[in-house]
Amino acid sequence: MTEQVVAEDWVTRLADEVTLEAERRGLRGPIVCASGISPSGPIHLGNFRELITPHLVADEIKRRGIACEHILSWDDFDRFRRVPKNLVGVDESWEEHVGKPLTSVPAPHGSPHANWAEHFKAPLLEAMEATGIEVRQISQTQQYRAGAYREQILTAMRERLAIDQVLGRYRTLEAAADAKQKASGKGKRQDPALVQQKLTEEQAAAATEAERGSGAATEDDGSEGTAGYFPYKPFCSVCGTDFTTVTGYDDDSHDLTYQCTKCGHTEQVDLDTFTNGKLVWKVDWPMRWAYEHVLFEPSGVDHQSPGSSFVVGKDLAPLFGWERPIGPMYAFVGIAGMAKMSSSKGGVPIPNDALDVMEPQVLRWLYARRRPNQSFDVAFGPELQRLYDEWDALVRKVAAGPEGGAQPGDLAAHLRSTSVATAAGVHELPTTPRPMPFRTIASVIDVTQGDEAQAVRILSQLEPDNPVISIDDLRPRLDCAERWMLGYVPAEDRTIVRSEPDTELLAGLDDEQRESLRLLVDRLDDHWSLDGLTHLVYGVPKVQRGLDPSAKVKDPELSRAQRAFFVLVYRLLVSKDTGPRLPTLLLAVGAERTKRLLGH
Repeated sequence: MTEQVVAEDWVTRLADEVTLEAERRGLRGPIVCASGISPSGPIHLGNFRELITPHLVADEIKRRGIACEHILSWDDFDRFRRVPKNLVGVDESWEEHVGKPLTSVPAPHGSPHANWAEHFKAPLLEAMEATGIEVRQISQTQQYRAGAYREQILTAMRERLAIDQVLGRYRTLEAAADAKQKASGKGKRQDPALVQQKLTEEQAAAATEAERGSGAATEDDGSEGTAGYFPYKPFCSVCGTDFTTVTGYDDDSHDLTYQCTKCGHTEQVDLDTFTNGKLVWKVDWPMRWAYEHVLFEPSGVDHQSPGSSFVVGKDLAPLFGWERPIGPMYAFVGIAGMAKMSSSKGGVPIPNDALDVMEPQVLRWLYARRRPNQSFDVAFGPELQRLYDEWDALVRKVAAGPEGGAQPGDLAAHLRSTSVATAAGVHELPTTPRPMPFRTIASVIDVTQGDEAQAVRILSQLEPDNPVISIDDLRPRLDCAERWMLGYVPAEDRTIVRSEPDTELLAGLDDEQRESLRLLVDRLDDHWSLDGLTHLVYGVPKVQRGLDPSAKVKDPELSRAQRAFFVLVYRLLVSKDTGPRLPTLLLAVGAERTKRLLGH
């Protein structure tokens, strides 16, 4: 049984376009949505948009009862372009592998995986399993070396003059656009250096990683040789690299000759049997659209600029008997709070890093709630707590039904974040049974210095009428909060509870301050719950002014007095002016220790 999404959002609109396009083309069989990822290095959160956008569209189509398949094409036959800097287990010796297929490059030292490509696929596959993304995987190494594209390669070689003419038109257009921009100083094309000056340090780093991860967008289109245009690039049979130049091709025998500029090897091969080469990217992509019957595939901005692969693919796909698929451009995904992260150093975070601190539903929601052309940041700093607050608020609205006030788009985003369509029906993703506020859990973890048993004891006291029965009821949110607090929050931002009273500060208190502390201590035991302590700490300054502690009063002077009282308690407990929410801090410190540190 499938579930229809009635609320309209960007996913439903794209699914409508795709299903109408399938009808227009008269297609039979499952609709194919595609993702393509090159495992050339860490597959970051920007690449994840390449994966989750088709997933969400395919998921919506499946909910309508229409057969649909999401394929993930691993571009693991791409060339190894450069040796990444600051990558653990990799040194300058990897330079000798530049130009080889990614599957022919050794994995970093200490990796359990067979090669470079498999090493970087593995973390993404783990993240996909955690977030409910199911695909049919296609290895381009296996496809090319099995001869799956033999006819398509021969077609491309036969039509090489037509392909060159198409590419030539776009080369001319791109050159003209560059010249016009340089002459006028106006236009859409911008100096990347100037663009990055407008980004934060961490956003610029993410943009750089995104550019490096999509190098196929700017690779040789087959026009660099002197013997004419050839859309096929062989890997050298001796040194294994693609520093090769095609020097001749016989259309009748399909014999191709090449010379390797790295090792000097010259060879003649028969494309009817030779499988150690591939089509250049701008021809390879539209060929695969036709081979897999792709109807929907998004791509990043680098693939949709003038003369780029997606734009050129519109004219090249018909050579292989297909039309370019629907392919919206997806925007930049940045990082917030990365600069202060104490883990994941040396690179832009990958989906598994996000899943260390985010429940799978929250990560899915980040992408589902925004249109593909909207950029956004993934939060690893203090903003993460606000993100959880927003998510929990949405969950409450949805749970309340029509009276909750959730907007149609919010309802759709929530549904897509919490469930996936499978062959057996709609499957709900596992959730935290007792999703206490993330910031509360993090504060308790902070104060208890990661003592899980003590943290659970304190968290159980937050709701005395509904205590936590099992620690498993708090997972995975408890684990996310613990990893975030202990691994991502800088030491200077952590909370350290004093071991002894601040005698000097206590000795200098005036009568009003002493009275406020006495009122707090005397009533502590009777208010020992989260709600009770919240009522107490806000009520003490009211009582000192002769007000009912439950009274709702808007008075700037009272607000200043409450703030001054909070600062006093924070200084006595943690030697800072601020800290975790005061009621949570008091519960974490414990009643007896709190009394002692407050001088009672």
